[in-house]
Amino acid sequence: MTNASVPAQPPVNWLSLIVIGVTNLCAVTFVPWYGLTYGFSTAAWIWFGVFMIGCGMAITAGYHRLWSHRTYNAHWSVRLGLMLFGTMALQNSILVWASNHRTHHGHVDDNDRDPYSAKKGFWFSHVGWMLRDYASAQTDLSNVKDIKADPIAMFQHRFYLPLVLTTNFGFTFLAGWASGDIWGVFWLAGMLRLVMSHHVTWFINSLAHAWGNQPYTDKNSARDNPILAFITYGEGYHNFHHLYASDYRNGVRWWQWDPTKWLIASLSFVGLTHNLRRMPDVTIQQARLAMQFQKLERQLAHPKSHARLDLEKLRAQMAHEADAFRATLAEWGKVRDAWYADARQRLTVQWEKANFRAHSREVLYRLRMQHRRLQMLNAQLA
Repeated sequence: MTNASVPAQPPVNWLSLIVIGVTNLCAVTFVPWYGLTYGFSTAAWIWFGVFMIGCGMAITAGYHRLWSHRTYNAHWSVRLGLMLFGTMALQNSILVWASNHRTHHGHVDDNDRDPYSAKKGFWFSHVGWMLRDYASAQTDLSNVKDIKADPIAMFQHRFYLPLVLTTNFGFTFLAGWASGDIWGVFWLAGMLRLVMSHHVTWFINSLAHAWGNQPYTDKNSARDNPILAFITYGEGYHNFHHLYASDYRNGVRWWQWDPTKWLIASLSFVGLTHNLRRMPDVTIQQARLAMQFQKLERQLAHPKSHARLDLEKLRAQMAHEADAFRATLAEWGKVRDAWYADARQRLTVQWEKANFRAHSREVLYRLRMQHRRLQMLNAQLA
């Protein structure tokens, strides 16, 4: 009896393996050795923070929210700064990064088409997808024709290697020379910063699809996680992002930690960013309530141990809330459609705009109150 043939592994991507392997090895050996032997100066730590934040925000605000999803427009000076620090992050060119990311969103969790599918496990989605030439990770630049029209992105793509060397070695040694601590800055702000910024980004592909909750959709593996958001410059609110990728915010609530959205919004006040895209609050609240209904329906269909609860009464409350939800959405749909019809016919005047905003606030308030009532129902079943 012969064994079934084992599918051949894709060939090793030696360039990625060597770069990732050598930098990680240096980060866990030479960096601590240098620190214990010579110590790191205050300047080295300061430059580590500057380069770490600069590279991280260039990936989140630039590679991700600006170029990949077009959630806002930016002045050329902002795009240039984001391009330079993004190059220093050593995560490929804007063109390639955005192409792979758009493919990920279009085929999320599809093992055959998602470049870093979380369904293949933590290791694969975190770093494994880059270590072999998997068919799912082959870049198709046909989905980034809009980015090809950006001269800054195309300049980086054409001269990527010289820019990588200039930013990672040139910027680092220049900072070290200016601080009087060339090697301390190199190992801390150069090597350790590079490795840490890599893993921070990779956590979004791995941890953000495995750890957290799903308040907006369960159609994919993406999760919201405030802890992860704190170390990824706001990218940890990944469940929201996968449903509303065109929104420049990931942490949609004002109190959610998302320094990337604060940077983008702050730059808009001085005219350096504009056309900031955001989903309507009513649409977002509608998605949250839909997920709450799904969760409550499952709990009521398969109660655990609620002998002291009147399940029939809870089911009646649930039905009442569902009717109210549908009625509110139907009312909102009529108001919205009427607004769009008026806008198309150029009949909208100032008082009509105020009336529409008042209707929006009322609907949003009712949906939020219903969200609280459903939370109370859920607490009884917990």
